[in-house]
Amino acid sequence: MNLGKLSNLYMKNSLLAALLFLFYVVNSQAQNRTIETSGDVLLYAIPLTTLASTIVLKDGKGAGQFSKGFLVNIVTTEALKLLIKKERPNGFDNRSFPSGHTSITFQSAAFVQKRYGWKYGAPAYLLASYTGYSRVQSKNHYFVDVLAGAALGIGSSYIFTSKYAKDIQVSVVQDDFGTSLALKLEF
Repeated sequence: MNLGKLSNLYMKNSLLAALLFLFYVVNSQAQNRTIETSGDVLLYAIPLTTLASTIVLKDGKGAGQFSKGFLVNIVTTEALKLLIKKERPNGFDNRSFPSGHTSITFQSAAFVQKRYGWKYGAPAYLLASYTGYSRVQSKNHYFVDVLAGAALGIGSSYIFTSKYAKDIQVSVVQDDFGTSLALKLEF
């Protein structure tokens, strides 16, 4: 093979490699934006769905418990951000610690899990975990920021949330010893 053909082959392969690299970079950036955007959507979707669930179930007590936990979580998260002033990995500002997206989504997931059980809580925790992942992937937070946000969200929810009593039945029962009241709770 002569030098001209070798040079031409090298140029074609170099161009192909450059195009593949460019495609990879553009695709990675688009994928990162999609991950970040989906985490932003979950920031609103998870707590709104949680609150809507309490309304559908006519669980006024649960709505109150959720709201108290949410308020404590938001105030504590924002206070810590102002006090600690940790720079974000992307350098955008000094509000990295703790992750607000993560604390909000984990507060909602913890409420669902504690109030209604693991059957509903496990998927909520998976979505909250994805939100935390999206914050690290988008370089808005460090892993420790997300971990702290999750702990803060779970803790603020657990303070106020009690298990949901779906049905309370009171019945009069007569046994060998006389008449008594029986209370049956279904969870």
